[in-house]
Amino acid sequence: MTDQASAPVEAPEAQRAPLRALVLAGGLTFEREVSINSGGQVVEALTRAGVDAELHDADAELLPGLAASPADAVFIALHGATGEDGALRAVLDLAGVPYVGSPAAACRLAWDKPAAKSVVRAAGLATPDWVALPHSTFRELGAGAVLDLIVARLGLPLMVKPASGGSSLGVQKVSRVEDLPAAMVSCFAYGDTVMVERYVDGVELALSVIDLGEGPEALPAVEIAPESGVFDYTSRYTPGLTEYHAPARVGDDVAARAAEVALRVHRALGLAGLSRTDAIVTPDGEVHFLEVNVSPGLTETSMFPMAVEAAGLRLGDVLSRLLARAATEGPITP
Repeated sequence: MTDQASAPVEAPEAQRAPLRALVLAGGLTFEREVSINSGGQVVEALTRAGVDAELHDADAELLPGLAASPADAVFIALHGATGEDGALRAVLDLAGVPYVGSPAAACRLAWDKPAAKSVVRAAGLATPDWVALPHSTFRELGAGAVLDLIVARLGLPLMVKPASGGSSLGVQKVSRVEDLPAAMVSCFAYGDTVMVERYVDGVELALSVIDLGEGPEALPAVEIAPESGVFDYTSRYTPGLTEYHAPARVGDDVAARAAEVALRVHRALGLAGLSRTDAIVTPDGEVHFLEVNVSPGLTETSMFPMAVEAAGLRLGDVLSRLLARAATEGPITP
């Protein structure tokens, strides 16, 4: 594979001995249900690939269980803060437990959408203009005055989303200024800081990256076409409300640019193992970075498995190779 993966993964000899993997899913976030679905899919895929995989919640029994019966490596299928803000990975680092994916510091950066956008923009990539403000700013300075300044700066329509979080929870498109206060209030239910972003019209793509040991490689882009025009939580997880096309229905030149964006984001943020970048391609072919996920969804309607399949790979083979690599390289030293 170069930028686009295309050949089936051949498991190396060392991997043919059964691995013992612990798949973490669940957690106590708004995305618990999605995480449990992802974890179940991961266990099924790994089992088919010959891995001894066990599903476990991130609870008080986790660390004693790992100490009593160590796994070769952990696969984190937790979404939301528990699995993506770096805290759990930092604890696994302290416990000397190897895991698949990005280190704690990189996760903390990717989890903070405004911070990630700043790094990506500094790396020379396009991303929609934005403003991120905590709830206290609106309370202390007056919501009306602050919102007027945001609209004057960014215009309409706008995308309103939590500054951290996934699964499109709290994400809303706002086309009328009178709808902005309610969108902000709704968004604050998912976090203390809201990011208001200039809306960019175009084709939405999910850009997955894997690193099986020879450097990051981009999988074919997945095109997202929600019936409502906005890829919110309902569109994402309600069957029939969104069409997916893998590979995306874009020209080869756009596909190549999108793959390069995903790789540059992966490297700029210090990510490892796997990631999924969400982007918008404008009618003139420019690729705009939106956000990146260090623990991409792995449910039946998730884009990462679609990209793996579009590349001619088997999900279980890819995940088992990621686990084998983590087990071989060992735990990260905090």
